Amino acid sequence: LISLIRLLKQWYQRRVRDSRIFLGRNKVMALSLGRTIETEYKKDIHKLSKGLVNKRGLLFTNEKVDDVKEWFKSHKQFCFARNGSIATETVVLPEGPLDLPHPMEPQLRQLGLPTRLKDGVIVLDHEHTVCTAGKALTTQQAVILKHIGNCMAEFKMEIIAHWSDQVYTVISESGAAMEITGSDSDVKNEEIEDVNEN
Repeated sequence: LISLIRLLKQWYQRRVRDSRIFLGRNKVMALSLGRTIETEYKKDIHKLSKGLVNKRGLLFTNEKVDDVKEWFKSHKQFCFARNGSIATETVVLPEGPLDLPHPMEPQLRQLGLPTRLKDGVIVLDHEHTVCTAGKALTTQQAVILKHIGNCMAEFKMEIIAHWSDQVYTVISESGAAMEITGSDSDVKNEEIEDVNEN
């Protein structure tokens, strides 16, 4: 979330007057655009609704598509990796003192680090490999990486589809995949459920 906020701040500092980003309840946004040809607000805009799943949102802007794609491609944020993320590097902690506050020592020991307190300083008894490049991180490994300040994950936003002047255009492979999934009959049933939920 912090990475998203940083990235959006950078976007708005550059383009505050002509852009709006909507991230929220995808079903509500999809319903407002229209989920079928019959209910769509403008021609072919229902195709965007099919792509509003998981961690996706809408960007409204007067910028050229190529400029927007290039900006998001070049602006990335590094953040802490989570459980299940693939380690991008092998992290080895050397034997000796750790630059962490001493009250954390019991927690570090619970996470599997061979630590002890010596004169109010956390000391690693022997060299410890936190994670290995190419392998999925466990919850314990992700927490240790966060404590030592290792930002291994990369947060980026990707433009997957574009709609302008009643023309829908697929921009990335993710956008092409969203055209294949979901039939209109499924959408109608979901629409009824959504209205009842709200």
